[in-house]
Amino acid sequence: MPRKIISASRRSDVPAFYSRWLLRRLEAGFCEWVNPFGGQLRRVSLRPEDCLALVFWTRNPAPLLPALRDIRAAGHCVGFHVTITGYPRELESHVPPLEASIRRARELAGIVGPEAVVWRYDPIVLSSLTPAEGHVERFGAIAEALEGATRSAYFSFVSLYGKTRRSFERVAREHGVAFREPEGAEKRELALRLAEVASRRGMRLFACCEDALVGDGIEKGRCVDIDWIRRLRPDAAEDLARRPTREQCGCTESVDIGAYDTCPFGCAYCYATRGRGIALQRLREHDPEDTLLWRPPQLRAGALVSQPTQVSGAPS
Repeated sequence: MPRKIISASRRSDVPAFYSRWLLRRLEAGFCEWVNPFGGQLRRVSLRPEDCLALVFWTRNPAPLLPALRDIRAAGHCVGFHVTITGYPRELESHVPPLEASIRRARELAGIVGPEAVVWRYDPIVLSSLTPAEGHVERFGAIAEALEGATRSAYFSFVSLYGKTRRSFERVAREHGVAFREPEGAEKRELALRLAEVASRRGMRLFACCEDALVGDGIEKGRCVDIDWIRRLRPDAAEDLARRPTREQCGCTESVDIGAYDTCPFGCAYCYATRGRGIALQRLREHDPEDTLLWRPPQLRAGALVSQPTQVSGAPS
């Protein structure tokens, strides 16, 4: 059976808040996760021989940095998507300071190499606090600070899912921020300016789920990308299928071991969390010794527990 790509995680920030749990699961050689669409409990192997790569998504890799050399020495290939946007606190209430984020990204690149680090300036939010010209300036300053630490920059324009729309409405009420959705021409103009900046800093610019913007120095984003994994580990012979997570997504199939409503960074545009209070409560309920990142009430002691569906390579 082909080795699997493990995503940790689009649904939460595992390195920032759940590194201890992850290290326990890597030691055990497996973890469990709950399918958010059907509720099924599933199990997946985390043994190096069963994992093609571990792909991390984070705003703060610092808690995981001390263990990275051991993780790689055990035979794991790792890649990181590191989000750094430098937005004001009205939009990102509890993210690390910009200077610290840049410093940690550079430290990460020193351990795993710049090819394994993707910088995400994502999503782009246009508002009275974050106008288009401000994005060009902010992107340029961060790109300059990250030069040499990454070769790839990813972006998208914010998608107004129900959670995001309600969050923006709250920010508008509490802080007087006016949000707006840009037209296609404005998106194109801004993206081209970002592509010029990225190129000057030795980076390729990728548009995530924004196919209309691809071209003229802007490439189609594939966040979980088999070609990227092959560059990180030349022995990757697997030909995994494309498995989009939403419209215009170009990602390769992966197993996401995270859980929704578990990241307490409190970003106003987050699609994976209904509110910071819910995420904080789930963080308090989190057990780093559990096989699940967060255990739903129906799977706790005394409840009717379903048997996990075995995933290829998972220990029984």
